[in-house]
Amino acid sequence: MLCFPDLSPSLEKHENNVDSYPNYGNQSNVGDDVYEKYDQLNVGNDGFKYDKSSPANAFKYDSPANAFKYDSPANAFKYDKSSTSSMGMMMDGKVTSKWVQPGKFFRERMLKAGTIMPMPDIKDKMPKRSFLPRVISSKLPFSTSKIVEMKKIFHARENSSMLAAAVSECERAPSTGETKRCVGSVEDMIDFAISMLGRNMVVRTTENNKGSKNDVMIETVSGINVGRVTKSVSCHQSLFPYLLYYCHSVPKVQVYEANILDPKTKVKINHRVAICHVDTSSWEAGHEAFMALSSSPGKIKVCHWIFENDMTWTTAD
Repeated sequence: MLCFPDLSPSLEKHENNVDSYPNYGNQSNVGDDVYEKYDQLNVGNDGFKYDKSSPANAFKYDSPANAFKYDSPANAFKYDKSSTSSMGMMMDGKVTSKWVQPGKFFRERMLKAGTIMPMPDIKDKMPKRSFLPRVISSKLPFSTSKIVEMKKIFHARENSSMLAAAVSECERAPSTGETKRCVGSVEDMIDFAISMLGRNMVVRTTENNKGSKNDVMIETVSGINVGRVTKSVSCHQSLFPYLLYYCHSVPKVQVYEANILDPKTKVKINHRVAICHVDTSSWEAGHEAFMALSSSPGKIKVCHWIFENDMTWTTAD
């Protein structure tokens, strides 16, 4: 189970009417996997400053020089088509690739003790970044109509498409049955989860990334809410200068937790969370889940793991 630390950093007052949140990144979550190479990106010990006296330059990234040249050099971000993010598992019915990692999608019957199955690459490959306090994130521009302004704030190259890609996905109309929201603060994430599930809820995530790209053995399996069909809120990370999650709720899912063993030594190496989508009738026939499982919309449940540093909220048992 994922527990959030106290993410209310002490506010420091500075000259020139600037509020600083030093070392905010050390207390915050990091994200999920899509991009395999970050040549000169080092954004670990970060501090964010919001300059209330200068709206045009309100957002200042206080860290090593050039740390936010995230699209320089030209190939700083290399997209790995063989390791698509769990954003590809959003179940919006879109075709995302022709080749699917073994174990990325599986059937519910695999979730039983003794099953040996391949584990996809679940490692978090995103750069370390911070959630922003909501008092800051709410004041920053975030829309496709303000991409030029956003590029100036984050010192992005004019030809960079990274900001636009993240914002466009957040602005996309929800899929059938989906309720979605992008969140850049832990406060917004919790508020969205409460709006979907009520206040009696818990959040879960994977324990670590051990077992990635190898065969693993399932030990014990437990169903959340006794394995009943329920509603959950899943949050997947987007590539963005600060920590940004795409959170969405889809109806008719089952959520499971499982202990994962090394199949040779039988030693526990991980604790994983899986989601099984009960109703797939609205998904496109070409969805990679059906390619992987040799089926078609509405014929089967589709299950997938929650990747490292992604998370799923459910009502408490």
